[in-house]
Amino acid sequence: MKKIKFLIKYFFFQLPRIYKYKFLSNLKPIGKPSLAQPALLHGKGKIIFNGKVILGNPNSPYFYNTYSYFEARDIFSIVEIDSGTAINNNASIISYGAGIYIGKNCRIGQNFQAMDSNFHDLHPEKRNSTDPNPQKIVIEDNVFIGSNVTILKGVTIGKNSVIGSGSIVNKSIPENSIAAGFPAKVIKEINITDLES
Repeated sequence: MKKIKFLIKYFFFQLPRIYKYKFLSNLKPIGKPSLAQPALLHGKGKIIFNGKVILGNPNSPYFYNTYSYFEARDIFSIVEIDSGTAINNNASIISYGAGIYIGKNCRIGQNFQAMDSNFHDLHPEKRNSTDPNPQKIVIEDNVFIGSNVTILKGVTIGKNSVIGSGSIVNKSIPENSIAAGFPAKVIKEINITDLES
């Protein structure tokens, strides 16, 4: 009965929303993600989904009332997400030239944000001009990111690392690390050998 109820809700409420945001998008992706939640794709660059990428989770908050937003703002911008990665509801990923790459088999919580630019110059007299120095974001394979996390420009998160919920990451995190905080700092190393034993 629960499964039937879910299917009714999905086909009558969520599926029309998915098609609506597909119609509103102005950028066609390379590859086809598995959409549990609507996604709005915008910009002049490239958005690439390699293999099976899952967007949205029906068992998490914001499933029925939000959408994921992906933007490759200019012609040089690339957002690329690799196979096996799942991104929860209400994500916002915006590239303004430098690029954002998310590796294989990553798990990313709800309300995730990643931006490779400050968008505006930080100098008070140049505030109306765009950021002159966007920097690439790289999230390597098998990274686990909690809910309400923001990744800022120039950050690389090493493979197998974990980012705690509510963190703002403004500096790179080495592989096999647990990091959390505002700003995020490494609080523990993950010993792969200990986990396997």
